[in-house]
Amino acid sequence: MGYTRLKNSGRGIGCRSGLKGAALHFIREGCENLRFDMEKEERENALHIFLGTSRSEGEIPYNMQMDIERLCLENAVKRFLDCGTKQNAFDVYFCYLEMFVGDYEKTRRMIELLSEFEANGSGLLMKHRDHYSHSVYVFILGLALFDANAVYRAAYTGFYGLSDAHEAACHFLKYWGLASLFHDIGYPFELPYEQVCSYFEVSGDKRSTRPFVSYQSMKQFVALDENVKAALEKIYPDNRFATSDELFAHAIAEDLGEAYNIDEKRLINCLNDKPTRPDKYNFFMDHAYFSATVLLKKLFGEMECGLDACHIDALTAILMHNSLFKFTISDKVPLKAELHPLAYMLMLCDELQCWDRTSYGRNTKTELYPMGIELALSDSEIKATYLFDEGEAPKIECFMNEYSAWEKASDGNGGSAPVLKAFSKMYIKQSDGKSGFLKDIENIVDLSGIKLSVDTRLAAKAYSGGSFLSESNFINLYNFAVVLNGQWSDFGWKEAHAKGRVEEERFLTDKENIRKYSDAFKKLSLEYKLSNINQAKAFARYMNAIGCFYTNKPVDMEMVEEFGEEELQKIGKLEHRRWLQEHYDMGWEYGTPDDKERDLLRLHKDMIPGYTPPEEGVSEEMAQKNYDRLGKAEKDKDTDPMKCMLSLLRMFDGLRIYRLD
Repeated sequence: MGYTRLKNSGRGIGCRSGLKGAALHFIREGCENLRFDMEKEERENALHIFLGTSRSEGEIPYNMQMDIERLCLENAVKRFLDCGTKQNAFDVYFCYLEMFVGDYEKTRRMIELLSEFEANGSGLLMKHRDHYSHSVYVFILGLALFDANAVYRAAYTGFYGLSDAHEAACHFLKYWGLASLFHDIGYPFELPYEQVCSYFEVSGDKRSTRPFVSYQSMKQFVALDENVKAALEKIYPDNRFATSDELFAHAIAEDLGEAYNIDEKRLINCLNDKPTRPDKYNFFMDHAYFSATVLLKKLFGEMECGLDACHIDALTAILMHNSLFKFTISDKVPLKAELHPLAYMLMLCDELQCWDRTSYGRNTKTELYPMGIELALSDSEIKATYLFDEGEAPKIECFMNEYSAWEKASDGNGGSAPVLKAFSKMYIKQSDGKSGFLKDIENIVDLSGIKLSVDTRLAAKAYSGGSFLSESNFINLYNFAVVLNGQWSDFGWKEAHAKGRVEEERFLTDKENIRKYSDAFKKLSLEYKLSNINQAKAFARYMNAIGCFYTNKPVDMEMVEEFGEEELQKIGKLEHRRWLQEHYDMGWEYGTPDDKERDLLRLHKDMIPGYTPPEEGVSEEMAQKNYDRLGKAEKDKDTDPMKCMLSLLRMFDGLRIYRLD
């Protein structure tokens, strides 16, 4: 059934055997009744009221809202997989946090900082690639593997004692989402350390002979809040923990102690040294330690979210995914899924997800990484074919010639073999027929029950259309959405806009207006919040269509102060087509109900009468015809927000819009 409280769930999900199809099938079919509250449904039926939120509270049944929010997540995953941009990665984070944490605004800095810090600070490093979109790929890959792989599902359901398939999928989504989406949020702690190291690497010094940085005054940082201690007393009634280090060491020893002969005190000492003594760990700072520590402190300390034993599993999975398991715990014994299924999946997916990652480091930019992946998934097998850009064929051919010459000259024993990272590690097979890439994974996780094969192939580079000349700090996307939604709450912005830029910016930066706009935005359902966010994201595409772009760099071109009528009309048509597609994807249809029943029936008068869009989406021709039939008031809804964006970009990002000619 999938969405039991919706009569229409938008477009299909495609073939289940690949990454996209399996992930979407997991969300649609596996997670049926996700977050349903049957007591609220009984209360609604008894009192003849609605407890769900759409544009406002009490408009729809509560469980209908839950189905709509799950459909929001499905469509966010679909959009991300179609182009892989960090702007669409934002949607996935936003959906998860709104659904399982409750308030994106309270966690936004923790998430957005990772993206902005990487983009702006990683160019100083020798080696570094994106971890923001990477985390969303890891999340989606885990959903697909859970959906397709019976061996892993059995390990997960056995570990947590879950017998119902839908209950197990919903459980996995909640706790896997926490582990995967947040496993790299500690990178802002590792990046400064690596920047200092990179400064000396230029001159060729070894890390052991040069200065390094470390983190001190950690006592307060790792101290547990009183509410966290209270929750832990219920989970571990026989233990009392003062710090997160003590908690993590105990939890890991409890799960893995027998299999790996782990000494809890040694683990505590190791965790104490992670931030303060990187020299004891081959002069590397472990971002995983900070990811787990920050997440515990933020979600369960500051925000006082409910903490249970499964949350701790997610946190220890994060803690172990980078170096702790490989170099301190494992002793070269791969992890079995039944010992810690979340850690197993995180380490497996973190290794597999190496495609479509932006390179920031100076050396990384010159290396060759896969641009995509083809996955064939079954109950007990994962076939991964990594796709490399056929435009890089000359570089690959040059490498292969060098490698062949090295083999002939030395029989493989003389000097170092030529390397073309990461292509060479996947392409070259060792004596047992396995690539170095595959053997690295086998050394971390036990694949005896899950057959994994890795291959490579050259392919034509596909352009998703998700990148444009316009560049934004991206960190203010949420702010844009809040203000764009605020336009519909009152007409103060229109009056201020008519008086000129100074008055408009004064109005939009007024603290009382911002508070009012923020409060109005928080009252919306997830569907309407995302609609505002997607409208803000589309602005870069609209600028591209009218020959404009925005940037914070000084440009010797004409600056745009206002859009012309012809430009606004073009933007309006594009925005209407986007709005139509968004609504069709969310199961809306054409209809003319009373306004109070619009969201309950999911019928809207501005949709296309008698039209069902093809699988590829709403055609430009049909969107154009529908736009032409709309009145001025409806058309203004498509163009007014774009006028507002001129001021928003200046205020929040310090950006200016320019014309290309």
